[in-house]
Amino acid sequence: MKKVWIVSFLVFLALVSGCKTADRAQSPLEQSRSSRAGRSYFWDKDLRPAIAVPGTAAARTEPAVQPVQTPPERQSTSPVISEPVRPVTTRSELVTASVEQLSPVQPHYVTPAATYENKPALGPGLVAVSEAGGHILSITYPRPEFGMLQVDKTMPEEVRIDTPFAYVIKVTNLTEVMLTDVVITETVSNNFQFQGSDPTAVTEGNKLVWEIDSLGPRASKSIRISGVATGPRQLEHCTAVTHTVRDCSIVKVVEPSLELAKMAPTEALLCEPIAVDFVVTNTGTGTAENVQIVDTLPSGMQTVDGKGKIVLDAGTLASGESRRFSIKLRATRTGAYINKAIATSASGLKAESEATLTTVRQPTLVLTKSGPQRQFLGRSLTYEITVVNKGDGPARDTVVEDMIPPGVTSVEATSGAQFSGSKLIWQLGTLEPNVSKTVRVSYMPTKEGDVMATATATAYCAETVTASAKTSISGIAAARLEVVDLEDPVEVGNTTTYLITVTNQGSAADTNLRIVCALDDNLQYVSSAGATAGSIMGKTVSFAPLRSLEPKAKATWRVVVRGARAGDVRLKVTMHTDQLALPVEHTEVTHIYQQ
Repeated sequence: MKKVWIVSFLVFLALVSGCKTADRAQSPLEQSRSSRAGRSYFWDKDLRPAIAVPGTAAARTEPAVQPVQTPPERQSTSPVISEPVRPVTTRSELVTASVEQLSPVQPHYVTPAATYENKPALGPGLVAVSEAGGHILSITYPRPEFGMLQVDKTMPEEVRIDTPFAYVIKVTNLTEVMLTDVVITETVSNNFQFQGSDPTAVTEGNKLVWEIDSLGPRASKSIRISGVATGPRQLEHCTAVTHTVRDCSIVKVVEPSLELAKMAPTEALLCEPIAVDFVVTNTGTGTAENVQIVDTLPSGMQTVDGKGKIVLDAGTLASGESRRFSIKLRATRTGAYINKAIATSASGLKAESEATLTTVRQPTLVLTKSGPQRQFLGRSLTYEITVVNKGDGPARDTVVEDMIPPGVTSVEATSGAQFSGSKLIWQLGTLEPNVSKTVRVSYMPTKEGDVMATATATAYCAETVTASAKTSISGIAAARLEVVDLEDPVEVGNTTTYLITVTNQGSAADTNLRIVCALDDNLQYVSSAGATAGSIMGKTVSFAPLRSLEPKAKATWRVVVRGARAGDVRLKVTMHTDQLALPVEHTEVTHIYQQ
């Protein structure tokens, strides 16, 4: 391989020496003809012109060809001699790659008409470039696998001294990738007075430099240069192009980030489970591994299985991925519970949720039942039942029930009451805190004794409450005394009978009932009989006590007397009972007449 390089280099030197000798041996006329025939240049890998080959007329009139391939006829009519390609040495970077050996590039030639469809605009006094003449330069650089640039330069065939002229350099990206840092350097002759360029060039002595940051796939960039030849020597302008092809190793830079949201109800009842949701999201890039959510519960709050701490494993979260968890909690007492949850990852990521506030409330029922402590038998018995929500939460589905005690009849209640067996039921709905409702019930006791009336109240999430009222039922003895003379008027010497009746109109038995009769002086005792035995002492008839006279019962006694003298006579009857503090007296008048 080394011998091949040495032989190629010696052949190159011989050809260059021969070309230079031939050029020097030409007469001015021949040089002029050679100049009119045109020249084509190409550059080696070091951006140095390798050789100039005169272009033929046929070459100038043929259509433009693709830059990458060289037609066979071009290769036969325009031989190319190039230097051996030196190995390329790459600089050491973080990412290394193997170095490939470069190969010589075969140039091709195109006509100005084929290369530029639109001729450059020329200002006043500039020389237009003829389509059939001029120097045409078309090169590709450096290698197809690293990206290729084609440089086309069109110059006038000849110009006059002190007459402005212009020429164009066109750079084309022949690849399907973007090329960057393209630098075009134009080295001008010493007898060329540079007047300007579009775009503007950076001048460095006799060099004009243009920098193109990037050149897209198949894109072109044209540069128009204008100036004046100031001397008789021929102008020789050389173009050099460099660009950057980057072999980039991509290291993906990621930054995962956690975001934690905690959702809890603002209010709850003590008996209800409290549903809490956690959503952890990787809002960054890359994955977050071993993500864990920890929520340390405040005092009085715990999980349904009695734990005071929640630990949730979310695993690995990809970018944009979320995990949702739902947990049931319960409170052991009422109050306000505030706390936050924290999400962490194995790499040290941390996110804290917003604080949640849950107020736990509870309805508290207070029930009262009021009525008379004592009631007489035969009178209606009425009770008032009141339920109040003394808690801080609503008492939903409030129900009041009242048990109907035995021994009563004629049950009546306020509207809304429903009978169910031996009880009355009121559906009261929802009682807000500090709101009360009252219902009434009444019934008629049928016997003496104590009546125990009991009511209960229930509501959702409230403890059941009970209230009772005790009433003593007693009867009233109401004895009525009646005295009637069966014969009136009565003739002297005849008899008449006084009927004494005692009726208990009350609801209780009348006990130890005693009847005493006082006779007028004009009356003479004959006999007596009745519920109890009677006896006479002087003008007074006394009956033995009647032990008990039940309600609605009657007791009768009879006293037979004879009229002794004419006149209005009277029988006075006195009744004594245990239930009467004062005796009851009744006087019956009888008329005694004389024939």
